[in-house]
Amino acid sequence: MDQFLIHGGKALRGGVEAAGSKNATLPILTASLLADGPCRLSRVPNLRDTETFLKLLAEFGLRIERPAPRRIAIDTSEVRTGTAPYDLVRTMRASVMVLGPLLTRFGRAQVSLPGGCAIGARPIDQHLKGLEAMGAEISIKDGYIDARAGRLKGVRVSFDMVTVTGTKNLMMAAALAEGTTVLENAAQEPEVSILADLLNQMGGRVTGAGTPIIEIEGVDRLGGYEVGVPPDRIETGTFMIAGAITGGDVTIHRCIPEHVRSLTLRLREAGLDVTEGNDWVRVLANGPLQPVSIKTAAYPGFPTDLQAQFMTLMTLARGSCAISETIFENRFMHAAELVRMGANIATDGRTAHVEGVESLAGAHVMATDLRASASLVLAGLAAKGDTIVRRVYHIDRGYERIEERLRTLGAEIERVSE
Repeated sequence: MDQFLIHGGKALRGGVEAAGSKNATLPILTASLLADGPCRLSRVPNLRDTETFLKLLAEFGLRIERPAPRRIAIDTSEVRTGTAPYDLVRTMRASVMVLGPLLTRFGRAQVSLPGGCAIGARPIDQHLKGLEAMGAEISIKDGYIDARAGRLKGVRVSFDMVTVTGTKNLMMAAALAEGTTVLENAAQEPEVSILADLLNQMGGRVTGAGTPIIEIEGVDRLGGYEVGVPPDRIETGTFMIAGAITGGDVTIHRCIPEHVRSLTLRLREAGLDVTEGNDWVRVLANGPLQPVSIKTAAYPGFPTDLQAQFMTLMTLARGSCAISETIFENRFMHAAELVRMGANIATDGRTAHVEGVESLAGAHVMATDLRASASLVLAGLAAKGDTIVRRVYHIDRGYERIEERLRTLGAEIERVSE
């Protein structure tokens, strides 16, 4: 098993490109189940989650080719319904997104229940509620969702809570349904708008994406697509914090600054100099860090996927702040590992109270999930001495060759075998 060895204390300087977005790639790939024609993607990130999802799509007759690095071509001519097995779904909860497309196109789908998750329960009841309202008959047996339907009917669905994956799932189900579907309290994340644009490129009729009310007028057929994967906003934010926590000067290229605006505002409050252009953002550390309290929220609020990284930054601020997590109920597992490195953090339910310290010290730490692993790498970059980060397979799910790209900025980090 691999781990990272980090010799910290070096200010990162230079530029790095944001890779394609994991959270955009997966729904784009899912939409190929709806396509009556070939699909082509470019700027596909080389991640564990991407590979897992491609294996899942192969279960439904899609033939995957790789004509060039970071390019994928999908032959949909033999697409069929089938079963999304537990062995694949359990490793990546986004796999449940195949439920809506398979059901609306073929009238039947079987998908394993995703099960638990390190950062929270993540229920899928909102997905099932919406599909049942559209006419699906759903039963759960032996850990599998069995969904059947004739042609789904357009309805008005009001989510009880904002759900990004649920919004995407029902958008795709509604794309081939009869009539018009209206999704209320829909997620507003950029990845939802990206999927809406893709469905429209395929011949769909989706309006309102990026707002709380999305309207989908069903069509009889959706064609193939050719699309470039947009940049990853969470990776962009992680590199921004890497520049900040090391007292450096880092520019992230080929990104979308608007997608990280909530982070930019907090970094400026913390005393960082953040400037941006059309497709780049620069973070320059030019003084002591000031404490900034945050509360995670659905987009355009502060993203839960940057909470751990921002908490790590605040461990070195001059003063105290509070980090409140409103999205997931168990997303402070990185806090105990940061304390092992000298951080002063006390958790109380969904709030972590952080008192800044003079410096962090290198230690052996263990990653518990994708974003927690990124936070520990950031801590190691800023710490005095050597840090070992174990279980880096978590970070490989969502960051492409992060150690190599950090080295281009001057970091002393290498992947070694345990």
